[in-house]
Amino acid sequence: MDLFGEAAQPEVPWAPLAVRMTPRTLEEFVGQEHILGEGKLLRRMLRADRLSSLIFYGPPGTGKTALAHVIANTTQAAFEGLNASSATVADVRQVLGRARDRLHASRRTVLFIDELHRFNRAQQDVLLPDVEQGVVILIGATTQNPFFAINAPLVSRSQIFQFEPLGRTEVRTILERALADRERGLGQYQVRVTPEALDHLVEMSDGDARRALSALEVGVLSAEPDAAGVIHYDLDVAAESIQRKAIVYDGTGDEHYDAASAFIKSMRGSDPDAALYWMAKMLEAGEDLRFIARRIVICAAEDVGNAEPQALEVATAAMQAAEFVGLPEARIILAQAVTFIACAPKSNASYLGIARALDDVQNERTVPVPKHLRGTGYRGAARLGHGVGYQYAHEGEGHWVDQEYLGVEKTYYEPTDQGFEARLKARLEELRRRREQAEAGAGQRGAAGEPGAGEPGPVEPGRPERARKGRGAKPKGRRAGGDQG
Repeated sequence: MDLFGEAAQPEVPWAPLAVRMTPRTLEEFVGQEHILGEGKLLRRMLRADRLSSLIFYGPPGTGKTALAHVIANTTQAAFEGLNASSATVADVRQVLGRARDRLHASRRTVLFIDELHRFNRAQQDVLLPDVEQGVVILIGATTQNPFFAINAPLVSRSQIFQFEPLGRTEVRTILERALADRERGLGQYQVRVTPEALDHLVEMSDGDARRALSALEVGVLSAEPDAAGVIHYDLDVAAESIQRKAIVYDGTGDEHYDAASAFIKSMRGSDPDAALYWMAKMLEAGEDLRFIARRIVICAAEDVGNAEPQALEVATAAMQAAEFVGLPEARIILAQAVTFIACAPKSNASYLGIARALDDVQNERTVPVPKHLRGTGYRGAARLGHGVGYQYAHEGEGHWVDQEYLGVEKTYYEPTDQGFEARLKARLEELRRRREQAEAGAGQRGAAGEPGAGEPGPVEPGRPERARKGRGAKPKGRRAGGDQG
């Protein structure tokens, strides 16, 4: 039986070269040494014909379906194949029914489903009982991350093998085999291929063997042989045969999230070259301009922060300007912001500070607002004690007064010594020293029977204290307390 459950047919000359050159044995298979090399698990399973349910996951043209052909040619089990883009639930049930019949004869069935992610959740659920009970050995191929595109029960019952894009040497090997193979390849033609032409096909195919073979075939079959019957395949022919590099990129899948992750981490890691490359890949693949701009703004605040406050201004301006100008010129604006952020000093102290504060708010007892900080913009606030004792910071030395603002001892923001944030760190340390000195002085005055610093004096009976003139007074025409902002 062939890959799709039909009687194997002899290879026909008009089948595409990529189909004709499909490997028939493990020895013919090229690439994926990390899972198929000598001693690796998948190779041992195939040689021993001890298959369990498998999921092949990776980009197009890396050998997922080709390996299914190898399995079909080598396994002692019956082999059935379906393509999820065209198969129906009825098709699946028919295959499962035949598999149950074979079990009565003590023969197992391998079911290969190409493009498995195209089955919806309900269709995938049809497979689950028979996979779980061992009626079929499922081999699914998908270009989508199985942890998102395939039902969790199927994933948990399968070995997952991730296929990587083929390397340059591997693509070249496949092309050279096709040129030399007289039975299935292009060996019956007199083809002279220049090294530069092969190099071009290797680079532009981007690790996709199917794309490389198709370009080779198009160039050979469309070229006019010379008087001696020789087909010359040079760089010009190769460039015409594969005119534009196909970037593997799914705007909602792994490539989208992986490229964005590499982009952000490169800016965070102060590597402007890597950051520009990953942004170029996203732009070339058609990524949403606003998505890229948002990542830049977030990185400016999260990873640069107060080490270079101007980074957020540059990022925000770039976001607005890029949307106003649009592509292709927007790439220049975004590149300026990316390189500025990548080269800027880094601090995530603000990001860590809000994370710690949120954790306390969510998981610890809520801290009430101290009375002297509560709003006073209504009658009766003073009778409740709200705002009593509040000191207006701008009236203190250096626009600072020793005053409690939280009511509990907590440190959320811990500035680093990077860039501008070093100045903030020095200022905070100075203010903490002043606070410690003020508290020490308040303790000494308290021991002598005097009110401590920042403590209200005696209040007349029946009359709540109001903010006093001087250091604690509210300025005329302003609302005191928290209403001042």
